[in-house]
Amino acid sequence: MTDTRSTPASSSCARVVFIGAGPGEADLITVRGARLLAQAKVVLFDALADATLRDLAPDAEWVDVGKRGFSGKPGSDFNGQTRINHLLVEHARAVGAQFGADAIVARLKGGDPSLFGRLEEELSALRDAQISTEVVPGVTSALAAAAATQRPLTRRGTGRSVSFTTAMTRTGDLKCGMGPGQRADTEVFYMAGRQLAPLGKGLRDAGWPADTLVSVVSRAGWPDMRHTLHHVGTLDEASAIHAGRPTLVIVGAGATEIPEQPLTHIALCGEG
Repeated sequence: MTDTRSTPASSSCARVVFIGAGPGEADLITVRGARLLAQAKVVLFDALADATLRDLAPDAEWVDVGKRGFSGKPGSDFNGQTRINHLLVEHARAVGAQFGADAIVARLKGGDPSLFGRLEEELSALRDAQISTEVVPGVTSALAAAAATQRPLTRRGTGRSVSFTTAMTRTGDLKCGMGPGQRADTEVFYMAGRQLAPLGKGLRDAGWPADTLVSVVSRAGWPDMRHTLHHVGTLDEASAIHAGRPTLVIVGAGATEIPEQPLTHIALCGEG
């Protein structure tokens, strides 16, 4: 078995463990993530992490580093990432000096750390500071949305590929699809709440027919989740329903209902 943890060049720093908090309520965190979180001396947590996760590490110092859109407030915009990088290094050094290199600083991220979580930048900052790291995966909101709405993202014979795309970028650019002949059967767009109208236009421009079914889910993984169905041509109608909520959009095969008739054998290439 390969050890995926980085090897530190400095033994005086605590290890930083990136933990996927899951896509909503606290019990969606993995068992491994919960165990390591309970060992942390300091926890740097995101805005979307369930507050009750504090119960797993009640004696730790909890530091709010959540971003809440490009509002211009401290910690919310592009410059906020630089602050987070500095805090990770500072806490790893301080905790290591006090408790030793076996101590843990947890970086708690909503969903899965590797999906739209700026993981690469934070890992790079810690690597440059010669600080040991580990990444614990988490359940991402696309999977929570698919589970809650009982609309599988992949479908036998019709949904063989899935793409994950962010609908929110710092420049405001929005790219839908991957070009003619390369589009995934199911496309999932994260952080789409403020982009539903331009997203609908972008999908049409990318080749999706206007009558293609779209599933819109906000607050996936929470008791107050909302789910509505639309079409590519009417996607902007979802804006008022999901306003001010973390919203995810699923387009294509993964947005459709399970057929009333059970699936039968689908012929493979070369059969019949």
